Amino acid sequence: MTKYNHVHRSSPVHRHDGGQARVTRQTIATETPVAMVYKGMPHVVMMASPADLEDFGLGFSLSEAIIEHPADMLSIRAESSEKGIVLNMQIDDEHFQALFDRHRFLPGRTGCGLCGVESLEQAIPELKPVPDTPGDIEPQAIYRAFEALHDWQPEKQATGAVHGAAWCSSDGEIRLVREDVGRHNALDKLIGAMVRSGMNFDDGFCLITSRCSYEMVQKAIQMDMGLMAAISAPTSLAVELADAHNLTLVALARDKTFTVFTHARRVAGGPAENSVQAS
Repeated sequence: MTKYNHVHRSSPVHRHDGGQARVTRQTIATETPVAMVYKGMPHVVMMASPADLEDFGLGFSLSEAIIEHPADMLSIRAESSEKGIVLNMQIDDEHFQALFDRHRFLPGRTGCGLCGVESLEQAIPELKPVPDTPGDIEPQAIYRAFEALHDWQPEKQATGAVHGAAWCSSDGEIRLVREDVGRHNALDKLIGAMVRSGMNFDDGFCLITSRCSYEMVQKAIQMDMGLMAAISAPTSLAVELADAHNLTLVALARDKTFTVFTHARRVAGGPAENSVQAS
């Protein structure tokens, strides 16, 4: 049976070092199928870390626009089985009917956010622009947050195999972090945890430890985040989507440097406006 909340395990390995081999043990991250089920209807199976699953279910439901408000989620219950974990979610009738009408089964996997989408129209949904947020984020705040992030990632330290998503105050203090083997999952867990804690998305910025793909930007826009900062590079579609929807996209953040790809006005010291068109 899959153990809910057992996010890593120890495995025997042969370690080779300088031509010498020895038997030792290695901590490895647990990757578990998690089935998202709405009112008994299977919707998606994601490969995820088996922790913070209530956060995951709520965050996924909001960032994928299955529900519009936290109150639309009536209950979430995780059940372990021999093959994985079933996340049973009860949502209000109106949103369930809309989901039923869309009826798609989305077999997901780590690093994949668009598997099972049936058309180009579904791949790039309609999104509202992010509202303008007051105040500039100082570059030092972004540096400070990235420097502190390592200490907030116990699973990354233990296994080296998970992604992190963090919410930071405007001065760079980390408020909340979630980890997962999947980068999209880590962000969804952060979103769910923030909503359940009553935190606002218009006060601060988001850090992610992965590359910044289209799906990550889409989730940020859906939740009205003003600024997303990634440790790795963005894709062209991520830049285009951020630019079109008023999201400040910061990437390649490391060693006291970063690059602002869109809407640089939210970062102190930048130009009044910076609109990047990817080619």
